[in-house]
Parts: sequence; C-alpha cells; structure tokens
Amino acid sequence: MSSNGHTNIAHPNDADRRTEAVPGAVVLGGDYQGLGIVRSLGRRGIPVCVVDDERSISRFSRYATVGVRVSDLRNADTVVQTLLQLGNRLNLKGYVLFPTRDELVCAISRHRCTLSKFFRVPTPGWDTVQWAWDKRNTYRLAKELAIPIPETWFPVSLEDLDQITTPFPLALKPAIKEHFFYATKVKAWRANNKAELQEQFSRACALAGPREILIQELIPGDGCHQFGYCAYFKDGEAVGSMVTRRRRQHPYEFGRASTFVETVDMPELETLSVKFLRKINYYGLVEMEYKRDPRNGQLKLLDVNARTWGYHTLGALAGVDFPYLLYSDQIGKGVNPCRGKSGISWIRLLTDFPTGIVDVSCGRLNFKEYFQSLRDFHTEAVFSREDPIPGLMECALLPYLSVKKGF
Repeated sequence: MSSNGHTNIAHPNDADRRTEAVPGAVVLGGDYQGLGIVRSLGRRGIPVCVVDDERSISRFSRYATVGVRVSDLRNADTVVQTLLQLGNRLNLKGYVLFPTRDELVCAISRHRCTLSKFFRVPTPGWDTVQWAWDKRNTYRLAKELAIPIPETWFPVSLEDLDQITTPFPLALKPAIKEHFFYATKVKAWRANNKAELQEQFSRACALAGPREILIQELIPGDGCHQFGYCAYFKDGEAVGSMVTRRRRQHPYEFGRASTFVETVDMPELETLSVKFLRKINYYGLVEMEYKRDPRNGQLKLLDVNARTWGYHTLGALAGVDFPYLLYSDQIGKGVNPCRGKSGISWIRLLTDFPTGIVDVSCGRLNFKEYFQSLRDFHTEAVFSREDPIPGLMECALLPYLSVKKGF
C-alpha cells in the first residue's frame, strides 16, 4: 500500500524489462478481457502496466510488468488523476491506454486532451464516442442511416408507457449502461405484461433516472441469433476485422457476456457496420452487436462497444491480433490489413460449462453437440499452459466474482 493509501503496486515480473526504446501499454481493467491485452503485447516484449479497482487476474500474468490496485475507476475525474499520478510515479510517459470498460472509455474520451499530453490515447474524442456511449444516440443514428434496429421507445414517465403498442414480451434496458448495470448486474429486464413493465420502469428510474431508460421489442431467440462485427477501424476503413456468431451466452436471454463464440463469414454485417463507423469518423477498436430477427431474417443493431470486448482474443487465432494492431499504429509501426478467417472458436470455460449444463437440462441444447464443442474449441479465454497462474487465480476468485459481478 502506498503512502496515500490508494494504490497497491505488485511487480510479478522484473520491472527492469521496461526500456525507453519500447513504449508500453496501460491496461485499465484486469479481468479476462484485460488479460488478453496483456498477453498480446507482453508476448512481444512490450511492457504492460495493469490498473484496476477490483480483484483481478491480469496482474498475475507472467506478461504483466506492473500491477496496480487503486481505489476507484468509476469516477471520471479520479480516473484522470490516477492515470497522471501513476504515469509520473512509474515513468509511463508515451504508454498506450487500453480501457476495457464503458465508463473508462467515457472518462478517457472526455479528458482526451489532458491525457494526450502524457499518454498515447487511441480512444476517440467525445464527438465520436457519444454515439456508442448512449444507446439513444446509437439507435437514432442507425435509423437515420437505414440500419435496422429493434422497435424502440424512450419513455420518461409511466404515462409514456401507454404509447407502446407492440405486443409483449418487451425488454427494458438502460440507454447508458453504467448506473443500471452495476446496480442490477444484468443488461436488461424482460416484461411479460403491462403491470411488470410499469413496476420495472419505476425501479429502473430509481436506479438510473427516467431519461436513461428505453423499452424495446424483444427479438425472439437466444445467443445463437447474435452476431458481432469486430474491427480495428481507421480513416473510414477496417484495417483488421472479423465477424462472429455468439453460440452461447450468460445469462441465457440477455447475455451479459459471451461464453462460446465462433468466427463466420457475413458480408452484410460488414456493410452495415462500416456505414455507421464512417458516419461517426471512428478510430480504434470496436465491436458492434447485432441480432437476427427469426421472424423476417433481418439483422438488427443492438450495441456498439468503443473498446476491446470480452472475446477479442479469438482474433489472434483467426489472424487479427486486435490489441497489437492498435498498439502498432499508435507507435507509428506499419499495419497490414487483415481479415479473420471463419470457423475459429473461443470459449470461456468458467462460465460456459455451468451455462451449457443448464441449457442441456432445460432442453435448449443438445447434449452431444455441447460436449463436442467442449472438445473442439480452438482457444480458451483464460487458461494457458504458458501462463497458468491467471487461470488458477480466477478459480480462487470465483466466490468474489459471483458476488461482485453476478458470475
């Protein structure tokens, strides 16, 4: 613990690996998503500093140069102050920032000018990020661009719910993830009738305020109907890209996280996504989530994540190492265009196994097909023979993760 009581610095590797000749990276958020960034860069000898306000596994990686535990990464001003203080203390001048959570993207984007004086900041400015941060902006722009979305309402009072004529069930979700998600640990609620919708709307307003809540038609189907467009985007083009299908997710209906993902070939998804990203002049790493409506076969945009995403490590095996692409561009190295090959699969066993067992027991998943997928996947989110300690630590932290993040 430092003298101010706010940081706890661990050095799992020899910090002397850092050199002035090799700019490093600061990974904000140290769960399995952050671990993927640490491994991508650390394997290439790039120094990596992991910063988190939670108990996380990335700092235990053999590829993490420094691990720092801080008191708070949810308040934007605190994030900026923490980064600048750590940057000076640990000599992180010129390091590339990698945020892994939405509120971190927001903080860095809004304070981009200040942070850019010390760090390399690939996160776009607020004039771009606002279109991903607030789903009200996302859906309005998508509609303007003729990109299909679920039918959506933006009520601000109980009376406004009377204007919704689409048959139940409906989905209630936050326009801005942060307040709702950390209070409920879910992405959305299902309302089966008007009474449930009214009750849920009142609860959601108490958590996040009425102007941060939206109501959507509930597109039938589970995660098998969900797809992702993942890219490193620059100057109106995807320098690196892959398209994915979410085979399984947790929880079943409103997946907070993917548990089994595979790469696919779907040109129509690329066309829709590039149109959106060009419009907002996007730069950096991005994942756009869609769901195919089985009633008409239409792909509908659900979400835009202006950062790395949970299964980004699938990219490296498919031929697109997203963190390294972004890092290389930030330090001025040449980046060759690349596209992920289809048929590569990713799994997070810690969440997929219990999810799969429940799905099999409920008849939603064929027993033989499920265990075949456990045998044939190509890459696992955390467990690695060359870097085993993070996997062991995640198992040890399971009770903490269950309480903190709802598993």
